[in-house]
Amino acid sequence: MTLPRPVLFAILLPFAVLTAYALNQVGLVGIFTAHMNPGGAQVFVDLVIALTLLMVWMVGDARSRGVTVWPYIVATLALGSFGPLAYLLMRGGAPQAATAAKGWA
Repeated sequence: MTLPRPVLFAILLPFAVLTAYALNQVGLVGIFTAHMNPGGAQVFVDLVIALTLLMVWMVGDARSRGVTVWPYIVATLALGSFGPLAYLLMRGGAPQAATAAKGWA
């Protein structure tokens, strides 16, 4: 069972609007400088850890499906969460927690 594409679009589209708004208001440098404090650094490191785990999962998932993952890895490194969201849209949906957890049991 997978999360349907409309759910992924419902996440991606508002996130894209928020990102465009933030870039318009403060610019790319402003997004980073606004978080130059211990709290911002913690959130940034947390994001790096989460995205790294997602990239590891994407590589394994893509290998098992026989698809190319590298454009999505590059997109993740350059654009953050847009890469995994695009990968999930390409693969036909996100695995639900119960399905994904079976590999860890």
